[in-house]
Amino acid sequence: MATRKVTLSLDAGALEFAERAAKAHGISVSSWLSKAARREAVRTGYTPHVPQAAPQTEALALADELERARAEEDLRAEG
Repeated sequence: MATRKVTLSLDAGALEFAERAAKAHGISVSSWLSKAARREAVRTGYTPHVPQAAPQTEALALADELERARAEEDLRAEG
């Protein structure tokens, strides 16, 4: 998937959460934020205007959600 470099402003608490979550998942903050944004968009009902993009976007969001659930299971298992 193509990436674009952007400038974002986040409140300090949100950035700290993102940094900690990204570290826990072993990925960059940029990658974590990208996945979080995609999941949230799908969760809140966003559907792309391009019909052929919808299945791919939803599949990526579902894969992200599965990854999140597995990470939570791993964290619970660690205590």
